[in-house]
Amino acid sequence: MLERIAALAPALILLAAPSFAEQVAEVGVDWVGNDIVVEAIHDPEVEGVTCHLAYFSRSVIDRLSQGNWFEDPSNSAIECSQTGPITVGDISKSQDGEDVFSEGRSLVFKSLRVKRIYDEKNQVLIYLAHANELSEGSAKMSISTVPIRPAAGGGVPAAE
Repeated sequence: MLERIAALAPALILLAAPSFAEQVAEVGVDWVGNDIVVEAIHDPEVEGVTCHLAYFSRSVIDRLSQGNWFEDPSNSAIECSQTGPITVGDISKSQDGEDVFSEGRSLVFKSLRVKRIYDEKNQVLIYLAHANELSEGSAKMSISTVPIRPAAGGGVPAAE
């Protein structure tokens, strides 16, 4: 079993690599070098929406003193807003939503994800930040919503 996991590790690390994120701030929170990182995430399928994701990044000193060398906490916060005219592309309308962003929080088994869920009845995009783990789930999450304003003539603004 461990041999299979070791063989898959390089591929899993690549899948957990950040995508669509741009670091906008790094705030030091203590003397050992732990930081809160803030990244801007542009939804690739919804033009005009930007999310800001904040999460904790452990320092080398903290990793050495606390053990658990290869893992960051699952805590995160998200806030999304309209930053231009909203144009909705080809998005999932399922209740499960779809991933907009994923970033590794451990060497292999944990990632921080942002999922977009479309609330069609209320014309709202819901962005859910949560940890995704193989062995046990996490109740740590954060949520933000962006209302979709009807385009001239009614209906959801869609990509042309």
